[in-house]
Amino acid sequence: MIQIYQKYIIYSFLKNLLKVFIFFFGLVLILNLFEEISFFKNVNIDFYFPVFITLLNVPSVLFDILPFIFLITTLFFFTEILDKNEINVYKIFGLTNAKIIKTITLTSFICGVFSVLVLYNISSNLKFLYLDIKNDYSQDDKYLAVVTANGLWIKDEVDETISIISAKKINGDFISNVLITEYDLDFNFKRMIVSKNVDIKDYIWNFKEAQITENNLTKKIVDLTYKSNFNSQKISNLFSNLSSLNFFQLRKLKNDYKLLGYSTTSLSVHEHKLYSYPLYLSIMVCISSILMLNIKHNHSKTFNLFLGIFISVLIYYINYFFNILVESKEISHLTSVWGPQLILILIVSIGLVKINEK
Repeated sequence: MIQIYQKYIIYSFLKNLLKVFIFFFGLVLILNLFEEISFFKNVNIDFYFPVFITLLNVPSVLFDILPFIFLITTLFFFTEILDKNEINVYKIFGLTNAKIIKTITLTSFICGVFSVLVLYNISSNLKFLYLDIKNDYSQDDKYLAVVTANGLWIKDEVDETISIISAKKINGDFISNVLITEYDLDFNFKRMIVSKNVDIKDYIWNFKEAQITENNLTKKIVDLTYKSNFNSQKISNLFSNLSSLNFFQLRKLKNDYKLLGYSTTSLSVHEHKLYSYPLYLSIMVCISSILMLNIKHNHSKTFNLFLGIFISVLIYYINYFFNILVESKEISHLTSVWGPQLILILIVSIGLVKINEK
């Protein structure tokens, strides 16, 4: 059974969480709205359309910054109970600092599980719709690259020639078992190119050997070059926005990547970030709690806000450092996700040693 003091602490914490969440919702909404207005400034659309597009993107952004929302929420939660001198009342009735932290940490963990199972899947579906609509208005809408169980498929357009490109495997800067079918702008067949291996490091692709079929004649060419709007880096970036995929789509894409021979590291990193999300929220709450119980309590809410931003930026760069290491293959994807959290857990453990003496 939840004790009365626990109900009150949970209520106070969730009340502050709602306030901070609404603040960041408004902030993200305004900033994103300006961005969408700038994007659609040369497009003839209804005035409400940028607002609609913004609302599709906001949940995904809020999910990404949720750990920092919880951190700042905890700062304000402790500011409130310290200003009201409630912390001393708790101690009179035998309620220790550790019990308070335990209560709000468990609450945060439950909120994290809910966020991953519900909020993430909703936000990813809305993000997918957002990107799909934006692509219709993008200058690059005539270009397309997708990964399926049958390999990599690209629709390209260069010099009034539409190309449909398929490849069975991706290996770094190379694609193998390549078939390129070219059409004119009216989709009349022009020629077909077949090659076992193509270097796509640059926008000028290099074929060591290719077989070209044109006007019912087939010939072999050595050292063929081919101009494209895609290179290996651009293709990789096209599949980097994983926040638009729910759990089922992530699993399907991972299986497709394996069939294609494409690296699944980014997908594994994203999956483990979702698995560790509730723990991440709990750690942020613990760090914020320890700070508030170890610093002077007469600081303003503005100071606490800037403190929260500073800590958030610091933790962001710790995560960014580990992401750089995994991209350079210096560490495994598991280390890149769980490594920063283990470091933060050690910091939290040290801070909790004497927390009840405060």
